[in-house]
Amino acid sequence: MSDEILFEVRGKAGFVTLNRPQALNALTHAKVKALADQLQRWAGDPSVAHIVIKGAGGKAFCAGGDIRSIYDTRMAGDVESLKPFFRDEYTLNATIKAYPKPYIALINGIVMGGGVGVSVHGSHRIGTEKTLFSMPETAIGFFPDVGGTYFLPRMPKKMGIYCALSASRLKQADALASGVLTHAVSEDSLPDLETSLETANDIGAALRPYLVAPETGVLQRNEALVEHAFSASSVTEILNRLDAADEEFSCKTADAIRQKSPTSVLIAFEQMRRGAQLSFNECMKLEYRIVSRILHGDDFFEGIRAVVVDKDQAPKWTPNQLGQVDSASLASYFEEPSDGDLPL
Repeated sequence: MSDEILFEVRGKAGFVTLNRPQALNALTHAKVKALADQLQRWAGDPSVAHIVIKGAGGKAFCAGGDIRSIYDTRMAGDVESLKPFFRDEYTLNATIKAYPKPYIALINGIVMGGGVGVSVHGSHRIGTEKTLFSMPETAIGFFPDVGGTYFLPRMPKKMGIYCALSASRLKQADALASGVLTHAVSEDSLPDLETSLETANDIGAALRPYLVAPETGVLQRNEALVEHAFSASSVTEILNRLDAADEEFSCKTADAIRQKSPTSVLIAFEQMRRGAQLSFNECMKLEYRIVSRILHGDDFFEGIRAVVVDKDQAPKWTPNQLGQVDSASLASYFEEPSDGDLPL
């Protein structure tokens, strides 16, 4: 395996380092497979008591998947070859969720998309003051996958639906309040914390000396508004409630949703509605159904073009209005793909 992902055992801990800082530690298919294989080996190794995963470079834990390579594959006319990446990534997410040993993510910097998938399903998510969480998929014509179907609708006070539709970013305090993080620490304490984890018998006791209490976050200050607006039974009603609130926060949120892919926003809303009632593995199967359909559409690749390739930040969505999204077309994203469901 290349040096883009590193594995080592230090004391009782198996350490994973996502080591591609120049690309904000973005996930590739090779890294997904390597992590899955190593986790399987460590699960059966009695000398490894727990797993610690972190990102190199200090700027990002992991900013997501390598979407530029996904775009290039589509432009080469080989969409079907993209499915194994998502199949393996979603299977890895399920492995982490069910992992038999403590799985500790040290989140320092950006954690988005695929980076959320290899952190938020673990038993311990420890974030610093540099933590910046987002599920930004609706901004690129995609949907909040990697287990978002499960964890987002389970966030308190409809915070997850807010995150799914608006692609808004949460800093440390709001990430802790929403449940993305289980613990908050300062960046300066990370080296000592890692050393403590090498010998820890009790993870909670090892973390306790390093915990901090962040100041109240923006989302926390607006939680009543968010809960009211995002309890609505449709995206249109959510936008109506945000408009009626007529506050800076609500106006910015409504504007953010209106800029996203209408198809993606409606997929995400239905995804949240269904996911609230499903098991984790059922959620992952649903995500594979959605991605199998979305890879054959246009908005995802138009979003990547606008944000990553041409960087004009002006995607041309098809259709470009919520009311123009056909209900039958929307329903098709939730049907089992022709090559079968995710084997979980």
